Parts: sequence; structure tokens; C-alpha cells
Amino acid sequence: MKRLLVPIDFSETSRNAARYAAALAADLKGTKLAFYHVFSPVLAGSDGTPLENNTEARRQVVEMALGNIVADLPPGLDIETIAEEGDSLTENLVRYVRHQGADMIIMGLTGATRLQQLLMGSNSLNMALEAVCPVLIVPPNAAYRGVKNILFATDMKNAKTSTPIHQLRSVLSIFEANLHIVNIDVDHYVELTEEYKKEKADLQQMLDGFNPEFYFIRIGDFVETINIFSKDKDIDLIITVPRKHNFFSALFNPSNTKRLLYHTHVPVVAIRE
Repeated sequence: MKRLLVPIDFSETSRNAARYAAALAADLKGTKLAFYHVFSPVLAGSDGTPLENNTEARRQVVEMALGNIVADLPPGLDIETIAEEGDSLTENLVRYVRHQGADMIIMGLTGATRLQQLLMGSNSLNMALEAVCPVLIVPPNAAYRGVKNILFATDMKNAKTSTPIHQLRSVLSIFEANLHIVNIDVDHYVELTEEYKKEKADLQQMLDGFNPEFYFIRIGDFVETINIFSKDKDIDLIITVPRKHNFFSALFNPSNTKRLLYHTHVPVVAIRE
């Protein structure tokens, strides 16, 4: 059974991520959803006296609110709700995944207010970097429409050692989709180098069974190229490996985030090992 974990902060963006996850789960047989919220520890007054000490009552309130989100979704889905106390969503999520397991985390990029936008954006990036499992980041207005075409963005360098092949194959195995492997490099000329041909051969071997198509593009603006390619090939999901100076770091640059995530509706899956 596949298990998808969906952090909920009750913003519209996280609700949209819940709707996306629910539609995805409805498409996949044997999938369980877990809607997860972390509520803050008890606050104290200026003299240190707890302002509220009934943790269980607060948990019940949160679980009721999560239940209301579940009630707004189509019936027949296998959904559980989890409310835990904690200081950090990222730390709680990492601990939960390591103890309870999850095949994928599905979360929105931003929250409702400017502060929540910063917090949720940071949480999404932090979870992607933790590498406990693949993280699917849903743009604010994205709607699930099935996954028929997947783009894997890679720098094509040291594929055997730098590609998290276990997580990549795990994500690809969830979907029956066409796989497009895209490398964008301003140094490409008329012909590919022998080094790139070797990297391509290595990836073909590592992704045996998924029949990838390869694209080598020489252009300067990475994000714009991914955006154009996604429209041309009707891409439903982008997979990338977050590390310094690659697509994922560009993705979280404020201007590029606006250009890509806010002007398109293609979710991004971050994988690491």
C-alpha cells in the first residue's frame, strides 16, 4: 500500500495540496493518505505561567479541523488525520516518516499570509533537503489532471554517483508515464561530447524499464527553458535533485519561483539519497 503524507497548516495552499493528493490517491489503487498538522507547544505568560495546558483538548480541536477538510473531499478515500505538538514542522515530519514511513510527502509551497509564505516555502525546501522520502511540491493553483508525462531535470554529471536512483525509480514506479530526461547546458554545441554520451548510457542502464527519452538543450535561461519544454511536451510532473547551483536552487530564488511556480501549474518532486 502506498502512503502519502500531506502537511496541513489550514491555508488555502495546503488545502489545495490536500485536494491534489486526494485526486492522485483516487487514481492509484491501494493508497493511504495521512493529513498531518503540527500545533505549537503551550505558550506561557510573562511570569512563566502556562496560558493553556490541556494538550489533548488542543489536539482534538486540530483533528476536528482536519476532519472538516476530509469531509470536503470525495468519499471512498482511505484518509487518516494526525495532530502532533511540536516546535518545528520539518523536525516533526522527519521523525514521523522515519518511524511510520511514507512513500511521498505532498505539500504546498506557500501559505495564506506573507509570513506563512516564507514559512511554508522554507518548510518545503527543508523537507526536500532532508531526503527522508520524495517531496512533491504543489504550486498554489495546481490541479491534478493525471500524470502522463514526467520531466527529470539533470546536470548529467557523474550520473552513477549523483543520481538518487532508488528514490527516482520509486517515484517513477508510482506512475505509468512517459519519462523525458532534460539536460540544459550553455556549453553544448553541434555534437554531444563523449562524456555526455557516457552519462546518457549510464542513465539508460539505471532506468532500465522506464524507456526514457533524452533531450540536450543549449540555452542560457534554465527556468524559462524548463517552462517552455513543459508546455511543449505537456509535462505533468517535474523531478529534480536539490543541490547547489542546479534547477532546484534556482526554483527557490524568489524571482524564478514567481516565474515558474506561480505562472505554471506543474508540481515539482524533489528527490535525494
